[in-house]
Amino acid sequence: MPWQAAGRSRVKLDPEVRGSLQRRLRRARGQVDGILRMVEDERDCAELLTQLSAVSRALDRAAIEVLSAGLQQCAVEGESAAPDRVKLERLFLSLR
Repeated sequence: MPWQAAGRSRVKLDPEVRGSLQRRLRRARGQVDGILRMVEDERDCAELLTQLSAVSRALDRAAIEVLSAGLQQCAVEGESAAPDRVKLERLFLSLR
């Protein structure tokens, strides 16, 4: 499950989820590249902050996608050990 720290389990994402996550992250990488160009070009502060906010939201959505995939795995693999509720809560709070 993606949230396990002990033993460092691999994230086992469904191929469709993996593809969606990769697209989100590539889009965010493009946004960051654009922000770097804006800084180099000394663009308007409001434009820069708008783009920083957009990339931040995109990364938050990617994190939520990984977390929800992990929760889904947990529900499907209900026979395995129960997830650590405290760790899950910390992960949700880290997305703020």
